[in-house]
Parts: sequence; structure tokens; C-alpha cells
Amino acid sequence: MRYQHVAVEAFTCSLPPHTVTSEEIEDRLAPVYDRLALPAGRLELMTGIRERRFYDPGTTPGQVSAQTVRDALQAADIEPRDVGALVHGSVCRDQLEPATASGVHHAAGLPENALVLDVSNACLGLLNGIVMIADMIELGRIRAGVVVGTEVGRPLVEGTIDRLLTDTRLTRKDVKPEFASLTIGSGSAAVVLCDRKLSRSGMQLVGGWFQADTTSHQLCSGGVNPADSADHRPRMSTNSEALLHAGVNLAERAWPRFLDACNWQPTDVTRVVTHQVGRAHRRLLLERLSLPENFDYPTVEYLGNTGAAALPTAAALAIEHRHINPGDRTALLGIGSGLNVLMLGLDWAHD
Repeated sequence: MRYQHVAVEAFTCSLPPHTVTSEEIEDRLAPVYDRLALPAGRLELMTGIRERRFYDPGTTPGQVSAQTVRDALQAADIEPRDVGALVHGSVCRDQLEPATASGVHHAAGLPENALVLDVSNACLGLLNGIVMIADMIELGRIRAGVVVGTEVGRPLVEGTIDRLLTDTRLTRKDVKPEFASLTIGSGSAAVVLCDRKLSRSGMQLVGGWFQADTTSHQLCSGGVNPADSADHRPRMSTNSEALLHAGVNLAERAWPRFLDACNWQPTDVTRVVTHQVGRAHRRLLLERLSLPENFDYPTVEYLGNTGAAALPTAAALAIEHRHINPGDRTALLGIGSGLNVLMLGLDWAHD
């Protein structure tokens, strides 16, 4: 996968207003901790996540995504009328039908001739959206496009807490697959791409690489339980340790192929943005790819795991805080349950 005509014009994110610490979650779970003799501080110790953010109860992804799109187009200095495609790529959606992208398209005032659709692929939805839009730009079908997604984590976290509190039959073994659900946060991110002839940013999308290991598709799964008609909140079960190693192993296999696709040497990469799920995952990934920790811009400690919005949010904050600058060659290292890896290369020309 290689591109000649695609620029990334803006990464934008917005952060929810309410902060919830891991300590607060454990305080709510005190009866469970006491019954099962679990040590306090376990959640932050295992994950490195000290807090995450939530939107107001009842907030829908589309509400937030519409504003994120408006902010992204303003940051990119691209008129709505020039947008030829809108992809909504988060795990969370407003409803099954129609596409959440439809409401976002309407609220953001995008043109009638734009392609409008949702893409769902666990934590890779926004990165998949980048590839879809880049392909259309490279083929000359559109001049610019936006991928956006908003993850609303409150229902999953609070539903998990309620389940742990009410089901007194749960053992320590039963509780373990639930802990990943308590790391989830909320957030919104958008990426604007355009033809390089329109670009002012000078950030080229060089190329990338896909790789899959679907033998591991059952290590993390979730959704609404159709048997529970009284509770429509999602549930998730995760074999965290097995998922960590399977994901990093897949990324390690994909890494040299990604470099070849971009025509890069390992020493050409000066910055990376990793999939933000936990401290141990990040450290092991960087170690296995022989990348210095200071190349990365971690956000998981204070945002939690924000699903498909996590990596583009980290990229937006890294650019905002001048961790990624003109002259950098940046690798976006996406990993999603399923398992799938998608790595993308950005070359930001000097000013």
C-alpha cells in the first residue's frame, strides 16, 4: 500500500468533561474487592491507567462527532463543500440503522455528493477510514475527506461495575476477563485528508501495511446481551494477557513489511504513535520493534482506552504539544481485536 497524492491535513480531538479515577472505580467495587480479597490499587497497577474521561449521561456519539468534524475542517482550512467522503469509524454508534455518519453529515453541513458511511473494526475503525479515504483521493475520485469517531465508554464501565456488584457468584477467575472493561474511557477524534495539490500541511501519507491473525478473534469480544432485556448496556470479555502477546506478536511480524511498503529503514522512523490500551502493552510493543520509548506519545494513563479514537487522539495531542514536528517520519501502529494490525507512515516535510 503506497500513496503519491495524499496529504493528512489535520488531526483533531476533543476530550470529555468528566474525569473518573481508577481509585474511584475501585471504591465503588469495594464489596467485590473485600469478598474476593483483591488488593486495592490493582486496576492502576495492572494497566497504568490512573483516570479516564466520560461525557454526560445520555450523550450519543453522533452529537460529539459532528462538532469534531467542524473543528477538524476548520483546523485543516478546508471548506465543507470540498469534502467528498465522510466515514464514521468508532465502535460506538447512535443506532444500528441508519449509519451514524448520516446524522453527522447533516449536522456538519457536508455536501450532497459526499460518500457517507460507517466502518466498524474494533479499535481500527478510524485507521481503516483513513485508508478508504486515501484510496479515493489517490484514484482521483475525491479531493478531500474526513474520518471521525466518538467512543462513549460510560455505559460499558458502569454496566460492568453493576454486574460485578450484583452477581455474588463471581469468583476471582470470573472477574479477571471483566477488568479490561474498567479501563475504557471516552473521546472523539477526526482526521482530514486531501489531495497534495490542496495541502498546506506538508504531511504526506506515504503508505502502510495490513496484517491479520483471525485465529485470535475470540480473545476480546463484546456487545449487548440479547438475553438481558432489562439492560441494554454493552458487556465485554477480554483475555488481556493472551491478547497482549498475540497483538504484539502480530505487530512484530507486520513491522518489516510496513517499512518495506513505505521504502523506509528502521532508522528513518523518528516518531511513533502506538495503540493506547495499557502501559505493559505499549512497553512490550516498543521493545519488540526496537523503538525508543521517547519516540511515542502515551495518553492511556489519563484518558484510558478510548477504542478507535485512541490512536488518532494521541496523534492530535502529540502534534499539538510539538512532540511530532515538521521533519519527522511517524509510524501509526494500530492494533485491533480480531486480530488485525494496520500501520501507516506519515512524512512531514520541513517548513
